Order: sequence, then structure tokens, then C-alpha cells
Amino acid sequence: MNRSTSLGVPAGKNIPAGTFDGLKRYSRYDLVSGFLVFLIALPLCLGISLACGYPAIAGIFTAIIGGLVGATLSNSELTIKGPAAGLIVIAIGCVVEFGFTGGTDPAADYQAYRLALGVGVAAGIIQILFGLLRAGILAESAPSSVIHGMLAAIGIIIIAKQFPVMLGLSASGEPLELLKNIPSFIIDMNPEIGAIGLLSFAIMVAYPFIKSNVLKKIPAPLVALLIAVPLGLYFGLDHPHGYSFNNHEYQVGPNFLVNVPLNMFDAIAFPDFSGLLTLTGIKYVILFALIGSLESLLSAKAVDTIDPWKRKTNFDHDLTAIGIGNTVAACVGGLPMISEIVRSKANIDNGAHTRFSNLYHGLFLLVSVALVPGLINKIPLTALAAMLVYTGFRLASPAVFLHVYHVGKEQLLIFLSTIIAILATDLLIGIVIGIVVEILSHLVNGAPLRSLVRLHYRPCHVSDRTTLLSVKEAAVFTTWIPLRRRIQDLALQHDVELDLADTRFVDHTVMARLHELQADLASQNRTLTISGLDQHRPFSEDVAAARKKKLASTTPA
Repeated sequence: MNRSTSLGVPAGKNIPAGTFDGLKRYSRYDLVSGFLVFLIALPLCLGISLACGYPAIAGIFTAIIGGLVGATLSNSELTIKGPAAGLIVIAIGCVVEFGFTGGTDPAADYQAYRLALGVGVAAGIIQILFGLLRAGILAESAPSSVIHGMLAAIGIIIIAKQFPVMLGLSASGEPLELLKNIPSFIIDMNPEIGAIGLLSFAIMVAYPFIKSNVLKKIPAPLVALLIAVPLGLYFGLDHPHGYSFNNHEYQVGPNFLVNVPLNMFDAIAFPDFSGLLTLTGIKYVILFALIGSLESLLSAKAVDTIDPWKRKTNFDHDLTAIGIGNTVAACVGGLPMISEIVRSKANIDNGAHTRFSNLYHGLFLLVSVALVPGLINKIPLTALAAMLVYTGFRLASPAVFLHVYHVGKEQLLIFLSTIIAILATDLLIGIVIGIVVEILSHLVNGAPLRSLVRLHYRPCHVSDRTTLLSVKEAAVFTTWIPLRRRIQDLALQHDVELDLADTRFVDHTVMARLHELQADLASQNRTLTISGLDQHRPFSEDVAAARKKKLASTTPA
């Protein structure tokens, strides 16, 4: 008798795959998971679209296309492709610099949206080239603390921009200015709108602490909508009117509700490519292509680690698929897409087996906007903003700061420098500043300048089963790719012992990647042994902490 996994399929050789046979065999699992992910995705797609300055339906277009792309062009079995909160900062920055007014001038807003779509097409084509040129490995060399800092800064910006929306206010300005004004937002909030938003936020925060397994099967965003929509109807948001509260007059009406067209084809928009040769266009093509690719690759890599069958994504193929999806989505009015980690995790938790769950989630979204757009138009915008504020909080939660601190104080410096730089400037400049701070930290800790641009190593055959690879001077994120490639080449024939005794410094990114590579090679019945670190001082007790070689003690002759 075959033993079974906890998800109800035979273990061993019977690994689910997104083939025609898999479509028939595992549809009962994938259909259920696709439906549950759809319930999570619907409000998030709408909220992310509006936060980006795009029409609400733009995110739905992206998720539908992402489902088709994920099922046909990528071998990433459990990732969900669609719009993500991590790209909000780039998207809203793009439309604003192209003239977005936030509703003051609808014609200008629509033109800014079309110019952003032109940028999306160009960025998608670049992502296709990234995949064809096998650039997927570049995500491996991204400095960990800079990436964590980027995501935390994005979370803070989302909170800053969506917090007033959650309270029924319209506010604009730089993130630091908006954060400073949070107390005044609370004082000036529209009470009825704020009540819906704060209650929705409270549901999102409290939901992880619920013990009931029955309730946990209902996605938190759906629960928030099940309460927010009736409250919106109770407060009469479907028609304009005023009300008094505490001797103040407030206005409410349909402008506080989602607005999607009754015919989805009426919402299709085509890109305007005239902005591509401007500095704004060039800047945002680079940002969409680089940051979108990096986020997608890191998400796909993270999903691989929690895949119950430990299947591996071909990152180059996945990046090509994302590029094709982004190109198509931007051609019809959609947002940029990535492999999205939160929905992918929900996909796994709900029992998905193959990539067809991604397809089903997209098809359910298609049916919802095609058949029941009137119901979608009853959703209060404040509830969507509350979900995004919660998403931003998760990206920049105190636990993230504590984790980086426990890895090492120098990592916290890099992390905080990246956050502050992004908040004070913009995403691209902030990331560059974070990388510069990391490089300076490496130099201060003894890494020779030449070791940042070239890997110095010496292979030495030890036995019939093991090859010794000795690295000299330093092992840092900028030279991780050649080091990884060398280890993998040697591992094709022998076990590998990596000797780091002659290094002055090994950074956190390399230590973390080495432990990941150890696990990957172990699954292939190969062994990677890390040696030579006895004379190195770890910067913390974390297994992936950076390590600096101790100064040799001198004794009198």
C-alpha cells in the first residue's frame, strides 16, 4: 500500500504536476483552493488597483491574465500570479509623475493611466528578455537586509497613503508628511466611513488569533466584506446625503464605494507609448522591470520552500511567463503582476496541488466581474483601504525589525538606512543608498575592495568523493553568483567542502544562501560542508550572521 501525504495524495513518485492528467486527477483540490483564493484576491485586487491610481477593475484584469499565464507558461505549481501591494509605490509614483490628479481632472487621470500602461508594456518586454537571458539567478545575489528594508519601506508608505482613505479622508503628500498627520486624520475622520474602515481593520488584525477551525476556513478579507457591505448599505452610501455627528456635518455617497463598469469590456484601456522616451518613463520602466522581477522571484523561491512536495520552480521560465503576463495585462489596461506570496501561501494552506488552482482563481474573478458587477459596486472603499493598511503593517511589523536586529546590528543599520532613504527620496535612490551602505559596512569589516568585484578561490581535489574549494579574501553578495555556480559545478561530480579559513569577511547574504544551497544539494544526495570559520567572529548567534576573521594574537618572542 502506498503511504499518503497529509494532503491526500500518494507520496514518493506520485508528485502532482500541472499536466492534462493532473488537471483531471487533482481538480477537486485545485478547484476548491482556487475558489477560496478568489475570495481573498477579489478585494485585494480592487484595493491595490485604486491605491495605484488605476481603475478598480485593472487588478482583476491582471489576476485573470495571471491565472492563464501561470497555468500555461510557468512550472511554478503553487504560486498565484496577480497584482501585489509591493508594487503600489511604483505604480502610484508613475501615474502621479505623468499627471494624475486623484479625481480633480478625470481626463488627465485617464491619460496618466494610459501612459503608465505604456511603461508596463515596455517593462514586461524587458522581463521577457531577463527570462530568456537566464537572469533569474540575479535574485540570489540581492543583499538580504536591503530587500527587507525595501519591503518594510513599501509597507510604511502603504500605511501612510491608505490610512486617511480608511477614515474617509482625501490626503496627498510625501509619506513622512502623511505619517506626521495621522493624529489629525483621526480627529478629522468621517465617523460613518471611519467606523467601517476601523472595524474592517480590527477584523484583519484579530483574525489570526481566532481559535475556531471552522471560522478560519473563511478568509479574513471575506469576513471584513461581509460586515462592511451591510454597514455601507445601512449608512446609505449608495446615495449622496449628509448627516450630523457631534455638531459637525459630514457628507457620504457613492464616491465612497467601488466603481466597476457593468460591462467589463467597456473598461479595457490601451497603452500610450509617448511617455517612454521621457525621464519619467525610463525611470519607471527600470523600476517596474527590476523591482517587479525581484519581488516575483523572491516570492516564487519562498513558495518553493513551503511546497509540500518540494517542487522547484524554473525561475528563468517563470520570469519569462511574468513578463508575457505583464505585457498582455498592460495592453488591455491591467496592473503589473508578480508571483504573490500571501495568496500563494493561502493557496497551499487550502490544499492546492497544481498550477491549475491559479487558473481557477482567475476564472472565478472573471465570472464575478462579468456576472455580478453590481454586487462589487456595493463594497466600501474604506474596507479595501483597511486591508491594505493591514498588509502594510505586516510588511513593516515590529517582528521584521526584531528579526533583522537578531541577525546582526550591522544588518539593522543597512535595513534602517534603506528604509529612511526610500522614505526621504524614492524607491530607486533608496535601494542604491542601501546597497552603498552595505558595501561600506563590508569594507569597514575587512573585506578588500577587489573582493567586491571578483571572487578569489582555489579548487583542490581532496579525495574520490570530496572536492575542496578554498575561498580567499571575502565572500560577499556581489560575488555570490560565481561562488554558487562553482559549487554547483563541482557538486555534479563530488561532494564539496567549502573552506572559508582564508577569508577576512563573510557577509550575511552569503551565509544565508550557503545554508539554502546545502539543503538543495542534500535533496540531490550531495553534501556541501562549510569549514574554516573557527577563527571568525559571528556578528550574532543567528546561523546566517555575518562573520569577521579575528585578529591574530601576537606573543613575545
